[in-house]
Amino acid sequence: MNNEKIYTIIGIGIGPFNLGLAALTQPVKELETLFLDRALGFDWHPGLMLSNTTLQVPFMADLVTMADPTSPYSFLNFLKEANRLYKFYIREDFFLLRKEYNVYCQWVARQLPNCLFSRSVELVEYKEAEKIYKILVKNTLTEKIEIYYAEKIVLGTGTEPYCPDFINKASTKNIVHTSQYLFSKEQILKSKSVSIIGSGQSAAEVFQDLLPLTENGMHLSWFTRTDRFFPMEYSKLTLELTSPEYVDYFYNMPSERRNSLLAKQPPLYKGINFDLINQIFDTLYEMSVDNTPLNVQLRPNCQLDNIESNDTGKNALCFTQIQQQQTFKHESEYTILATGYKYKKPQFIQGIETRINHNQDGLFEVNRNYSIDKNGNEIYVQNAELHTHGFVTPDLGMGAYRNAIIINSITGKQVYKVENRIAFQQFEAILDAG
Repeated sequence: MNNEKIYTIIGIGIGPFNLGLAALTQPVKELETLFLDRALGFDWHPGLMLSNTTLQVPFMADLVTMADPTSPYSFLNFLKEANRLYKFYIREDFFLLRKEYNVYCQWVARQLPNCLFSRSVELVEYKEAEKIYKILVKNTLTEKIEIYYAEKIVLGTGTEPYCPDFINKASTKNIVHTSQYLFSKEQILKSKSVSIIGSGQSAAEVFQDLLPLTENGMHLSWFTRTDRFFPMEYSKLTLELTSPEYVDYFYNMPSERRNSLLAKQPPLYKGINFDLINQIFDTLYEMSVDNTPLNVQLRPNCQLDNIESNDTGKNALCFTQIQQQQTFKHESEYTILATGYKYKKPQFIQGIETRINHNQDGLFEVNRNYSIDKNGNEIYVQNAELHTHGFVTPDLGMGAYRNAIIINSITGKQVYKVENRIAFQQFEAILDAG
């Protein structure tokens, strides 16, 4: 033990948020950091990396800029190093191609010596005598066990694709989550009928990608439980809700009020890009000019209740039309689930569960500084605080802000300036004098 290095921070999982933390901690001399991920390398949503899709946040929402605009790990510096800065300038579009964002993140990861891939964290324990965490790791390339020690831990394992519990993949076939879409696309293209379930951005992107195939005979159906195919709200005053003071406002509400408010806010973070909705309509309009019947269905108000296999080799999708409260079935050769992502508590933290605060629903009780341990300064989370910090939790644009707070909390000083108020609006109640 005396010969083992003790890191100030070990981050577990290297998605965009922990990669941003790795980049922002790199120049801080007092911090010894290490970040571990079981993947072979950084690769962000490879199963949905369509060539023409963009992020839904501007390029300044990179890994570091909103915390440190002078960082060498900024997107603009990446463009300069890649000889693409003038191309980006001439393009005059604030919204990055998703593929380019992935390439940018891979560029950052290659430069950071504190990022180790092919490392699967198996167990985390707390050494009471030394007041440190012991992380048991399997090197997936060598199958050897490695042990690391840290004073602080940042959990960045992220969310996982969500599939409804009633779907039994063992008894049904040709069902795929949108996160695996490109890996299954060759088989999907051979299908005569395809159904998409979900109302968000990924559902719309897959629908638009498959829409041209309907002119060659494919029957394409898009079902959503919501009452319409709604756009993500992106007006400027609405964007002020992605501000530090709104996070404060939301965080200080009682938990039941936070849950009630979140239920009303899907258009703020789950909607479809406005331009993409228009492109879909325009494509349908162009395809319908000669009044030829389209092999397309768009069905809002439809809740998927079950999927059953039938004798024809197709899947029978069982729905309820919510507003009419009528049930119906729809047959499809292939089903694509755009049912989103949910946070799943990692198994490897079982050994330190007694050090973590939970709420009555079993979720992490996340402190304002993003810590979850009983001391409030040892175990931090990334993208696991939707219920405490609000809909901005998965927003790439708030990643650098959260990381700045985590770094300042761990160091006990202002390493990175954190804006407290940026909005013109006042969210909390103000008592008028007199």
